[in-house]
Amino acid sequence: MKKYIFWALGAGFIFLGFSAYVQSLPEKKNNRIYTEVKKFSPYYIDKRFGGLRILNKEDESFKEKPDNIQVFHRLDELEKAWGKRHLKLTNSQLLIVDANGTTQSTIPLKTEDELKFIHTFYGI
Repeated sequence: MKKYIFWALGAGFIFLGFSAYVQSLPEKKNNRIYTEVKKFSPYYIDKRFGGLRILNKEDESFKEKPDNIQVFHRLDELEKAWGKRHLKLTNSQLLIVDANGTTQSTIPLKTEDELKFIHTFYGI
């Protein structure tokens, strides 16, 4: 019995580690659209020795330090909320507007996958 305890504990720790890894993965994103929109999003991840935290470019007092498993999920939530206020879809173009409503950038949507990503991720 003592021979198997080491292997059972090892398998248990591997399973728990893999489970935590899968839970911490962010949502799938369309690379072209997300990188273009990310340039205008005020939220970013700050990597420090003490861990990861989410900061805002526009608000210096905004600092969130969620658990490492929840960091990417929380960043996605903040970006989705920002996207609902600052992204508009007209025809096959995605407009990025600022707080005053003036258009900062226009991104043409080339494929159906990009349009589906806008609908599912940002909820537009």
